[in-house]
Amino acid sequence: MTAPRRTVLRLRRLAAALVALACASTATACTSGDDRSRIVVTTNILGDITREIVGDEADVTVLMKPDADPHSFGLSAVQAAELENADLVVFNGLGLEENVLRHVEAARASGVATFEAGEAVDPLTFRAHADGGPEEAGQPDPHFWTDPDRVRRAAGLIADRVIENVDGVDEEAVRGNAERYDARLADLTAWMEESFDRIPEDDRALVTNHHVFGYLADRFGFRVIGAVIPSGTTLASPSSSDLRSLTRAMEDAGVRTVFADSSRPKRLAEVLRAELDDRVEVVELYSESLTAKGEGADTYLRMMRANTTAVTEGLTSG
Repeated sequence: MTAPRRTVLRLRRLAAALVALACASTATACTSGDDRSRIVVTTNILGDITREIVGDEADVTVLMKPDADPHSFGLSAVQAAELENADLVVFNGLGLEENVLRHVEAARASGVATFEAGEAVDPLTFRAHADGGPEEAGQPDPHFWTDPDRVRRAAGLIADRVIENVDGVDEEAVRGNAERYDARLADLTAWMEESFDRIPEDDRALVTNHHVFGYLADRFGFRVIGAVIPSGTTLASPSSSDLRSLTRAMEDAGVRTVFADSSRPKRLAEVLRAELDDRVEVVELYSESLTAKGEGADTYLRMMRANTTAVTEGLTSG
């Protein structure tokens, strides 16, 4: 950590300590400041990955709640303040956290160290709209976590940034956590390859709620036929002509399965099923958010295993 950065953080903690002292001296019900290092993460997927790496070495705060939409979730004034008082902010970037990025930029401008994971892992760009891609064709695709190899790269870089920017952490402990998690990610990749090998090459075609699985398709050899919402964000809406174009593409490709995000309404996918005379199965995936604990996808590893199972079964079940 650079000297100016340490100075900024120490001044902030000194201010917090002075507030706590003032509270104590006036006998008000204030709590004392905590001098533990703080890491703030925007999305819950990156939050889970970061916690695996950090372990008990620092406090990790995740801003996005379970089952939330990273494109639309916002911050309270308290959460915005947490960003500006962090030792390190980890965020996805590439436009994903649409209502949060301005707060990340404000924290960076105030001297907080930040790490944009999506930019650091050789991001793909969205394909041309004529080739089944979204309206944002040519722009960076933020959904890199559907490729576990890129997550391995991001996890290693998060470990580097934690060691570099967060005072008081044990480098050996962080490196050990990162190495153990990297091995689990490598096992995940091998298991996904073995699972997807059950799907005949001609059947490796994806239609999703919106364009979120481009990295998975690139890594594991799938074709993306299209999406119900022809965009890389859930905030867009399809027109009737978009739906007609997609139904034609599905009929041409012989696709009869639509994968819809479990945390988003399935109404549009159901409309598509009606367009194809009920000849389409709608299968739920966990695409952009972890679930609450015990709900099926409460960690990144469980989410990817659940999705792999659902895709494999959805494309081999008749």
